[in-house]
Amino acid sequence: MQAKFLTDRGQVRKHNEDAGGIFYNHSGQLLAIIADGMGGHQAGDVASKMAVQLIDEQWKNAEAQLRPEHAEAWLSKALQYMNQKIYERSIANEECHGMGTTVVLAICAQDFISVAHIGDSRCYLLNDFGFTQITEDHSLVNALVQSGEITKDDAQSHPRKNVVLKSLGTDQHVTADIRSISWDQGNQLLLCSDGLSDKVLDDELKSFMQSSDGLEKVGQEMVDLANARGGEDNVSLILIQYDALEKAGESSC
Repeated sequence: MQAKFLTDRGQVRKHNEDAGGIFYNHSGQLLAIIADGMGGHQAGDVASKMAVQLIDEQWKNAEAQLRPEHAEAWLSKALQYMNQKIYERSIANEECHGMGTTVVLAICAQDFISVAHIGDSRCYLLNDFGFTQITEDHSLVNALVQSGEITKDDAQSHPRKNVVLKSLGTDQHVTADIRSISWDQGNQLLLCSDGLSDKVLDDELKSFMQSSDGLEKVGQEMVDLANARGGEDNVSLILIQYDALEKAGESSC
């Protein structure tokens, strides 16, 4: 399994409030996370870095997640713990009041992936059936689209498009959306912050991922395009490719 994480400050912001990483447990299974910090001067970067550090610590000690229900239960428990720790930090430190972060995580097993998210950071899957967003944004504009008040095209230019309805660490209790789906050799995952998805259309993301170039080059081209179109936000992504060798058991997740 190949995986690559890239993050960029963008063209406007002075600080990068995104964080992310690719981690492995004792069984060699992969977990990927993208976190987009919220709060600006209220330490959004602290929240996103805490989320990544906390999940890394937990995943290192995680036992093999052999079935989707085990992976989903682990993600739910891990996110509750992360939320509590970030919330406690925000309450205890005045400079951190109001901080939070979106998160999207994926556990990659041999026959399935389990994805959890809070906020508007996204996960996409490219497989034989096409290119699909497998997370549903917890955002104001997405709620308006679902209710029929605005169209998807309207959402792209809506003045409140960056308002999220859920985040990690801003409330004492939060519930993540968690789902598992099957995947196979040759499939690819894209996890990203809204700094990418707000600037690069789904069809364009699909085209990039269909390229035969390596993951690092493809990821950098995505970042470069987001920056060329203004780069008002931080841009972060993880690309994961399920290689054929893994199906044959020659390497592990």
